[in-house]
Amino acid sequence: MKPRLSVSISPRADDDELLFARQLGAECVYTWVPDDHMDVASLTELRQKVDDAGLVLHNVGNMGIGKCDKIQLALPERDEKIEAFKQFLRNLSAAGIHITTFTWEQAGVWSSENRGSSRGALARRVEMHELEQRPFTHGREYSEEEIWDNFAYFMREIIPVAEETGVRLALHPNDPPVRILGGVPCLIHSFDSYKRAFEIAGSDALGMEFCTGCWLEGGDRFGDVEAGLRRCSEQGRICLVHFRNVSAPLPNFTETFLDNGYRDMYPLMKILVETKFEGTVTLDHTPRFGQYAGRGSGTAYAVGYMRALLERAEAECGIEG
Repeated sequence: MKPRLSVSISPRADDDELLFARQLGAECVYTWVPDDHMDVASLTELRQKVDDAGLVLHNVGNMGIGKCDKIQLALPERDEKIEAFKQFLRNLSAAGIHITTFTWEQAGVWSSENRGSSRGALARRVEMHELEQRPFTHGREYSEEEIWDNFAYFMREIIPVAEETGVRLALHPNDPPVRILGGVPCLIHSFDSYKRAFEIAGSDALGMEFCTGCWLEGGDRFGDVEAGLRRCSEQGRICLVHFRNVSAPLPNFTETFLDNGYRDMYPLMKILVETKFEGTVTLDHTPRFGQYAGRGSGTAYAVGYMRALLERAEAECGIEG
């Protein structure tokens, strides 16, 4: 049992894209599918194509239900969207896919207008004083208990179907992990909020997408990243790991190359090896190389670095590659 490297593919990946993943040494891939690609036939076709390329389609999400304001804010059509989510789980299971990703951030990932850089490569930047000036995303301010009540409602509806189908729900933290953005409290902004979510679900069907980037953004307010990673891996809570580094904890940060942030990423990879984590470790956001480098260069650079960390950790732990 050991971690497996994973990369993102498009939902209609061609042979060259899948070959590139194999050439990088990735064992697994993941994707977000559009609404017209959520049926059993489309999902099965994609999974079979990935299988034929010698890879594993580890997890599949859909933005329309995975980041759905109707569900998260109890807006009209909430129940219809939840039913769509349930059917998606059934379709994934029928297609042989058993992990899906979702976040409780109805407005998606927040970024500042100013761009940052990592060794001169363009990168996402967050400056909280600017984000805090933005207007409400949904016309009013919501209370924290409203959001937790909505999450509990969703869990009551979705967990039985997740258990029935054998599809685990990988919950990603809010990015950035602060208490409120645009008038809507951020559900998962700390280790303690993850614990509350697991208690509400009351089932191993709810897992987590352990995003090192979000934990590092939150710093001490999120929790000790090494202790959290070890504990969650040992408890079998982690479905997949997002591997990402940043320049500093909040209130301001820039996403960086893995070897150019404030955190040494090697101890995190070693923890995954030591705890016999057998899910996937995937590149998350990465700075953008210049045009000269060509398509796929950022992914190749990051995965090469991740492979080196993984091989070093395996060697130190006495595990054969």
